[in-house]
Amino acid sequence: MSTTSQKLSVTEKIGYSLGDLAANLVFQTLMTYLAYFYTDIYGLNANDAAAVMLTVGLIAAFGFNPIIGAVADRTISRWGKFRPWILWTAVPLGVVALLAFSTPDFSYKGKMIYAVVTYTFLLLLYAANNLPYSALSGVITGDMKERNSMSAYRFVAVMFAQFFVQVFMLPIIEYAGHGNKADGIEKVMTWLAIIGTVMLIITFLTTKERIVPKPEQKSSLTEDLGDLVKNKPWVIMLVLTTLVFITLAMKGGSYVYYFKNYVDKESLTNFIQPITSFLSGIGMNFFGEDPVSAGFGLFNAGGIIFMIVGITLSKGLADKYGKRDVFGIALFISTLFILFFYFYPPKSVGLMFASQILHGFFYGITIPLLWAMIADVADYSEWKNNRRATAIIFSAMMVGLKVGLSVGAALLTRILGFYKYAANSDAAQTPEAVNGTKMLVSVFPAIPFLIGAALLFFYEINKKMEVRIEADLSARRK
Repeated sequence: MSTTSQKLSVTEKIGYSLGDLAANLVFQTLMTYLAYFYTDIYGLNANDAAAVMLTVGLIAAFGFNPIIGAVADRTISRWGKFRPWILWTAVPLGVVALLAFSTPDFSYKGKMIYAVVTYTFLLLLYAANNLPYSALSGVITGDMKERNSMSAYRFVAVMFAQFFVQVFMLPIIEYAGHGNKADGIEKVMTWLAIIGTVMLIITFLTTKERIVPKPEQKSSLTEDLGDLVKNKPWVIMLVLTTLVFITLAMKGGSYVYYFKNYVDKESLTNFIQPITSFLSGIGMNFFGEDPVSAGFGLFNAGGIIFMIVGITLSKGLADKYGKRDVFGIALFISTLFILFFYFYPPKSVGLMFASQILHGFFYGITIPLLWAMIADVADYSEWKNNRRATAIIFSAMMVGLKVGLSVGAALLTRILGFYKYAANSDAAQTPEAVNGTKMLVSVFPAIPFLIGAALLFFYEINKKMEVRIEADLSARRK
């Protein structure tokens, strides 16, 4: 491997992080609103929405990602292997994201076909953009401390995207559409598409690939896949990634139903009134008059702000104790605060907000570590096999992400259907459906997180091995 200086400038770290900010304007919207959009805005029933999300998601996971990973690893251009993909997909990704959240006046069958087609192209372009983007983190630098630092920058940017989508997007949709959510979401997605495209181009212009395979390195796709199957840390990270995103999709998509149907409106109004009054007094009246939208936004805001605090502590903890141990402990503690929601009655709004804040803090510590650990797995594979196949390793993780997102979103709508949730209904939901919304933010999403934390006992890349791999690879590359 040839390599130049492994140190990164602040400009390059920020430039790289803007790529994930752009991608997460799409991803967080999918995770937070896709189920709600399909059932309560677009007009699909819960079972049909689940079928679309699960079927298309699994096809994208097992079809698109491995192909794009293999092709990206074999891309040769004057810009490198992975940066060109960010440039090529910037505009198409924005356009298709807008189309996927549009509401054309079709028959029900036409709506189903349109949803399948647009969601398929959206996941294809998302894979073609975000997989090479993620793999880029493995070749920008081989210095693990710099990689941890870059991951921290990256996921602060992710949190800004998540903050916008989960805190402000619902009120902005209401405002932009003047009460018509279909018009509102199209207007918002138009601006997100433009902003995201510009950010992706900035990422392309400000980053550099420093870890370049030797010209004589050749490996077939069969050899690359064989290396993966024998790579135990990779298998564990694949399962862990899938479990994490099952929880994120299920929990993230459930909160809007939880606030709409479970949380007591009067208690919520009384709790948030001092906050909204203070914000209005200083000219920051972002949340409008609807207590559900305002409460939903402030609830997410508290969690995300403390996620960012957790992210800022992540690098120091990982440098000192190793990524594996910090990730496992923080994930387990964050899960406890998810489980607490099972015990809260509808009027315990303060406890709900407190649990969300503490969950956000501990989960925030894990956020940069997941992708940094996957980059470590790429190093581990090179260390073991003397061949580097970065994108194929990240593509496998993207399979986990897509499977997790698809299964989590499908479980969300299936569980709503099981509990007899009436989509887009102004009438009160049945007690059974209301209980289902509580289970969807507590017990159900906690299970994958707990299994994931247990899996890390079998992940062998601890702090000691991190140091050894970095030293050995550095010596080889020189």
